[in-house]
Amino acid sequence: MAPFVEIVGTGFRYAGYAALPLLLLPLLVLALPGPLNKAASLIARALDRISGFAMGFAVTAAFLIILIQLTAVLLRYVFGLSFSWLNDSVIFSFAMIFMLGAAGTLRDDGHVRVDIMRSRFGPKTKASIELVGSMLFIFPIGILILYAGSGLIARTWLDLEPFNESDGLPVQYLFKTLVPLFATLMISQGLSQALKSALTIRGYRSAETTVASEGAI
Repeated sequence: MAPFVEIVGTGFRYAGYAALPLLLLPLLVLALPGPLNKAASLIARALDRISGFAMGFAVTAAFLIILIQLTAVLLRYVFGLSFSWLNDSVIFSFAMIFMLGAAGTLRDDGHVRVDIMRSRFGPKTKASIELVGSMLFIFPIGILILYAGSGLIARTWLDLEPFNESDGLPVQYLFKTLVPLFATLMISQGLSQALKSALTIRGYRSAETTVASEGAI
């Protein structure tokens, strides 16, 4: 098991290194919008669909929390039974909502903004802010999460780490894997936002088109 995990981890690491130049694609779109217009639009739409797919799992997890919590309450107060794996399932589902739904929420502009001036700006100024925010914040933080958490994820997969209780879920390694998955989804959606912003700045994409596409799964 250990050699397999090490090989997979090394493969993902080099795949990440190979994908790093893609993060410069928005800048290339700014410099050469004509030749890269179609390619950038296709990549952005594909990344938006991936975020929408992950959002589907997050929505499913929201329904699972209701069902699991209802089952736990009925078992405890009606039958006097309590199971740690039910509590772990609630925690796991709750984490899935945020970790898998964050990228889709970014796509749909659903995150809370503290910039009170943004509503007064024009489409190109807003797009410039989105581009700078993706390049300076989303990409570096996502890469830092992946780099800092690689050792932890490797160890938890080596041990197939369960939750703490003896009757808890035996899949804490999957729970912890949500962290690099979150970072990957945020980087990919940040790239999509940056590409759409670059196309908007260069006049190849209207604000109406951006809003319509971001609202589609």
